[in-house]
Amino acid sequence: MLPDDKQVQVHLSKNDRPQPFYLICGKDTVLSLMSGAAKIEFKGTGIDNFAMKPGSFVYVPAGTPHRIVPTGSSVMMRYKQMHAGLEGVTWYCDNCDAEIYREVWDTAKTLSQLKYQEVCSRFANDAALRRCRQCGSTHPPPDLAGFRWSEVAREIAAESAVIEIQNAPSA
Repeated sequence: MLPDDKQVQVHLSKNDRPQPFYLICGKDTVLSLMSGAAKIEFKGTGIDNFAMKPGSFVYVPAGTPHRIVPTGSSVMMRYKQMHAGLEGVTWYCDNCDAEIYREVWDTAKTLSQLKYQEVCSRFANDAALRRCRQCGSTHPPPDLAGFRWSEVAREIAAESAVIEIQNAPSA
């Protein structure tokens, strides 16, 4: 169904709390809700949010800040290109909606789950990063309890090493 040059990876996640940031993917992505209920919140688009129920799909154009806000426990699949390019996270001011802080990385050089943990921890621990330059209010530090990004990154890295070994040309 897809052109040969589009190699899609499926990322499965169980969500029981809102993402603490808005995710920005460098390439188009598609979200599909498998169970539970959630909404996807957007910034900088004509749509503020989209309510999802099992079987719903949401197309997210490249560069669109978005975040998953589950209602209870949900299972979400994210379809994105194998070579996803740049990815980033950003936070917005609750008072004036200005962007507070953004960080971007190359997914070819680092696992996004490691960056989620690193960037969220830096943001949580630095009040200057959480201060809105527009209105001066300070965003509260995100609650990072319950996110298993480091553990997931280790699992992905271990699985990738096995895949690389299996795909290596025989001598």
